[in-house]
Amino acid sequence: MKEKKANPMARIWQISKKEHGRLLLSIVYALFGILAGVLPYVAAAKIISGIISGNNEINYYLLLVGLALTGFALKGVLYSLGLGVSHKAAFSILAETRKEIFSKLPRMPLGTIIDTSSGKMKQIIVDEIEAMERPIAHMIPELTSNIIGALAVWVYMMVVDWRLGLLCLVSIPVGMFFFLLIMKSYGADYKKSVEITQEMNSSIVEYIHGIEVIKAYNQGKSSYQKFKDKVMANAAFYFGWMKKTEFSNSMCRTIAPCTLITILPIGWWMYVSGTISAEAFLTCIMLSMCIVGPILAAVNFTDDSAKMATTIATIDELLSGKEQEHALERVDIKTHDIALNEVTYSYHAGDEVLHRVCLNIPQKSLTALVGPSGSGKSTIAKLIAGFWDVENGSITLDGKDLKSIPLEQLYDQIAYVAQDTWLFDDTVMNNIRMGRTSAGDEEVIEVAKLSGCHDCIKALPAGYDTPVGRGGSHLSGGERQRLSIARAMLKDAPIVILD
Repeated sequence: MKEKKANPMARIWQISKKEHGRLLLSIVYALFGILAGVLPYVAAAKIISGIISGNNEINYYLLLVGLALTGFALKGVLYSLGLGVSHKAAFSILAETRKEIFSKLPRMPLGTIIDTSSGKMKQIIVDEIEAMERPIAHMIPELTSNIIGALAVWVYMMVVDWRLGLLCLVSIPVGMFFFLLIMKSYGADYKKSVEITQEMNSSIVEYIHGIEVIKAYNQGKSSYQKFKDKVMANAAFYFGWMKKTEFSNSMCRTIAPCTLITILPIGWWMYVSGTISAEAFLTCIMLSMCIVGPILAAVNFTDDSAKMATTIATIDELLSGKEQEHALERVDIKTHDIALNEVTYSYHAGDEVLHRVCLNIPQKSLTALVGPSGSGKSTIAKLIAGFWDVENGSITLDGKDLKSIPLEQLYDQIAYVAQDTWLFDDTVMNNIRMGRTSAGDEEVIEVAKLSGCHDCIKALPAGYDTPVGRGGSHLSGGERQRLSIARAMLKDAPIVILD
């Protein structure tokens, strides 16, 4: 049975649960703003009617002009208030969504994160979440208020003259027919646009990260061509997509708002035949024009709603990703004996890296794993560190299965130095201090001396305050490795893993 897709608006509302109060207030502001915007049209209809009927009372016209100006002013003030409230709610929701993702990532297996390109991850966390700002800040209050406002105007029009009220709706379904032609494939097209943009972002990241290799092996032309092809494919897709929808989009926006196409000729015939008064005819003309704006706004936001279906699905896929299954209650760890019991592991189905490995590592001992590349040494190190969970067999610490130890508590027991050292774009001092953020400067300097990097740090332009660059790009490979060792030493964990 095919799984039913969640309604984008309902899902946005669910995501926004902490900000429902602000969003409801913004809807109220926007609704009254739209209704206030109707007042100038009603006033104009009555002014024209008064002129036709020969009304010469100046106070009558002054009152209507004042009503029109009040409507304009209220519309602007209420609209601004509504947008202010909704934007505060929207940015709060974006921040909470990003926090939720960043909280989720450490609980996911490291392999899942490694298998996701940095370009795609950036696309989700930065671009796609940012794309939620317009639907939350604008679509929820404005679309809701536009629909309710248009209905209110139409009901008033039906009270004035039900015949013209029904006639003004004729153009709307015709215009919406063309819109449905766009929406028929919009979901699939937008999903494809996200995928092709992620591919382009990944290509850009790969090209920049690999520039050293590209230059060293004189592969600039071929590597640039690959990067260029992804960019051109992205541009070609968007051009083709817009070209495909251009006609239907134009017809929709031209026909749907044309409420006067029926009101003017038939209303005039009704007036001439004496079945409608001049005032009612003019009022219906003005009211039908009040429906035009909300219709166009509704069309614009329906487009955003379709985009949100893909955006929310992508975010939900990440947030619902598989997590490492560890206990939540802290356990009492008395010794740091490590044991691997019949451990089998594979990164991808059908490709085993470890085959029933058994290994005992007593505490306060030095154990070296020796073997050819690809034999599973790093895999064992990462499994002990808790970056992945074993599939078959078990790993124990103090006789307790690692899965029975909360991840945070497990990470506290281990200092890990990886092959590919990663340093943050911060100072040398703060990169070492990552091992224990509460450590003072003197403690950092002391471990730097013990790890053999104090002298090279002092030789840097600003010593310990020297920025290391993104990933430690301002330092040599050996300097980065020493800083990583110093960081591990500062953590002073009972288990040290040097991969």
